[in-house]
Amino acid sequence: MNPTFNGNFRDDAGAAGVQDASVALLEGVRGELASLRLGLELPGTADARRTAGSAVGQLDDYILPRYRSLDAPLLAVVGGSTGAGKSTLVNALAGHPVTRAGAIRPTTRQPILLHHPQDAPWFASPRVLPTLSRVRGELAGAGTPATSAGAAPDPSAMQSLVLLADPAVPEGVALLDAPDVDSISDDNRALASQLLAAADLWLFVTTANRYADAVPWKLLVDAASRDILVAVVLDRVPAGAAEEVSADLRSMLAREGLAGAELFVVAETALDPLGMLPPAATAPIRDWLQGIAADAAGRSGIARRTLNGTVRALSGKVAGLAEAVKDQDDAGRQLAGDVTASFADAAGRISQATSDGSLLRGEVLARWQDFVGTGDFFRALESGIGRVRDRIGAFFKGQPPPAVKVEAAIETGLQAVIVDQASRAAEDADQRWRSDPAGRALLGTDDLSGTTAEFPADVAAEIRAWQGDVLAMIRTEGAAKRSQARWVSFGVNGMGVVLMIFVFSLTGGLTGAEIGIAGGTAVVGQKLLEAVFGEDAVRRLANQARHSLDQRCEGLLDGQRQRFLERLGTQQDGTPQADRLRELAVELAKLGEGA
Repeated sequence: MNPTFNGNFRDDAGAAGVQDASVALLEGVRGELASLRLGLELPGTADARRTAGSAVGQLDDYILPRYRSLDAPLLAVVGGSTGAGKSTLVNALAGHPVTRAGAIRPTTRQPILLHHPQDAPWFASPRVLPTLSRVRGELAGAGTPATSAGAAPDPSAMQSLVLLADPAVPEGVALLDAPDVDSISDDNRALASQLLAAADLWLFVTTANRYADAVPWKLLVDAASRDILVAVVLDRVPAGAAEEVSADLRSMLAREGLAGAELFVVAETALDPLGMLPPAATAPIRDWLQGIAADAAGRSGIARRTLNGTVRALSGKVAGLAEAVKDQDDAGRQLAGDVTASFADAAGRISQATSDGSLLRGEVLARWQDFVGTGDFFRALESGIGRVRDRIGAFFKGQPPPAVKVEAAIETGLQAVIVDQASRAAEDADQRWRSDPAGRALLGTDDLSGTTAEFPADVAAEIRAWQGDVLAMIRTEGAAKRSQARWVSFGVNGMGVVLMIFVFSLTGGLTGAEIGIAGGTAVVGQKLLEAVFGEDAVRRLANQARHSLDQRCEGLLDGQRQRFLERLGTQQDGTPQADRLRELAVELAKLGEGA
């Protein structure tokens, strides 16, 4: 990051290349953080979202603009607690009134940026603090500022920055009067934090009776983590208390890593009719700022120091966000696993019910018996199963009843099984999620414990489509058989029904009296098919039909499962974003060290 040298001459091309690479890295970090989606409500998630948002804001407001314009003037933000005297200090440093100071709080409603006229181009553009629209201000009379129409403020932003060119401000350092860090207005507090995060150096104003307040110290600790140059102004110090109070404040600064901070003490002093402090009261602060402005190399060092410190602090934030993303991924996988397990169990139960003979009962069995023949046929078959080929031959010569009623019974029975199991899976998944805070937050007030209203109709349509698949298999297989006249006389639908019945009894599972009825049914179906197509072909056709049915059932269940998984968004994908963030954190740490 530092300029490189070739002999006694700087390698400008090399330095520019390093700077371009740094900007590219930072832009990559910004893109990664902007795309961060922490959708699960886990412990610490709210803080992680705020961290990611503030990091993106700081990249836009300060880090990227500073890397792109290393020679831009320094931005010194004057911040502090309510009533600390920030505006009064800014007026004193300018030597005339430029900001409003008073007892009504919050006083600073619109931040004013004071800059030397020669530095105007640096701040008129959205180079720094791009989300704040610009309003051009003008000095009127004895220094009273009067804003005039400049660039129209963005109505959606609701925030603007008043730019005030003032020759009293030293060239190379701009002063920005920020809102109170502990303002009663949420918007003002947020704006104060944004402005302080965009500063090259801080002028932090506190008072003799407020310097130990918690809110300012939280910001000062953040400044220490960024290694930003801080000057603390201890304002309104009563006579005789300066030594004691300043010693205590220095001790506190040292404990928080700010031992090198400049400390200026402003004694409690009466203001003149214009609300101005005597020039001597703030002369040391003014001299300090002018000294910085006059030293170009010193300004560059301050900018580099703050920039590097901010990038190192960003590295820590990105590393913390990587862990937050990992926690999200782990929790998302757990929730997705719960849903997947519920519906996988349902798929298993459907597969079992459609292959163990469970469907060969009730209406399906009755319609099948009507289709094949009477109960006497099955009793005769049971008494002489060895004569099945003769029975089959006789069967083909007859005219079997239509297969439509068997198909309808299969559709009704199979639909009932699939709908029931899908409903049980949805209920189980809903219960699992409601037992987990993150899952409960994803569900909210929605009830996903049942199937969708259109699911039964979708199931019926898929079953009819599967029956069509089976008929197509029969038609294709039969076209190549020399016994075509035999199966054609029986009918494509008839043979299709026989294959469906056989598929439903592939693994047995029948007990008691059912063996004599449904079991005999399965044997008849198998023998009929083998007589026409052959044993190997029947096995292949049954496996194809079973696979087609399983695929369609899986698709139906997947539609119901997706209602849950869609709420997880990308969490279920197991994306390596946590790994990318860890790698970026390492690169940022190197960049912050000047490596």
